Amino acid sequence: MSDSAIADFKPLSRQQMAARVARDIPEGWYVNLGIGIPTQVADHVPLEREVIFHSENGVLGMGPAPAPDKIEPWLINAGKQYVTLRKGGSYVHHADSFAMIRGGHLDLCVLGGFQVAENGDLANWATSVNDTAPAVGGAMDLAAGAKRLWVLMEHTTKDGTSKIVHRCSYPLTAVGAVKRVYTNLATLDITPEGFAIVDMAPGLSFENLQARTEAKLRPAAA
Repeated sequence: MSDSAIADFKPLSRQQMAARVARDIPEGWYVNLGIGIPTQVADHVPLEREVIFHSENGVLGMGPAPAPDKIEPWLINAGKQYVTLRKGGSYVHHADSFAMIRGGHLDLCVLGGFQVAENGDLANWATSVNDTAPAVGGAMDLAAGAKRLWVLMEHTTKDGTSKIVHRCSYPLTAVGAVKRVYTNLATLDITPEGFAIVDMAPGLSFENLQARTEAKLRPAAA
């Protein structure tokens, strides 16, 4: 790819990626945000809009990150980041939190990822069978229990390897569960025919996006 082609567009920042996801969450949904970039989504939902954010460590009704002088040291999310509690929010026991997940009470879960395949498979906890990650954590429960699974991640690794793939080569978290992927380059729906482009970063062409993507892409249906 030429230097001029690369200079023609600017990938979305992580804050812009999170804001893009926030715009798509309907009013009234119960939503779990995974560790990493997904936790930033709560910062981009206006306070007048009711989206009930859930954290697996036992918070329901989570709000955006607090100002430095408004930190409550006992109020954190699953990634150990300080958060706020919206009006009507509550703390619950860890077991009750997982009962919500496993009982199918979440409308949506937004997770990070290492790879997403065109059939909806997700790998997000280990990059090899010898990875030092201690365990998959709650990701498998969330992927299986939530009504919908979206993934929010960078489009490629630091060395330019595509994370949007034909088939996952890393240990799987979930099989056929992902419905939509948000990256710094594009929003992609997973359909029976594979990845369909919903939108792309401003200035990015289809050809440039495909060149950075292992899996075959196609425009979304009109």
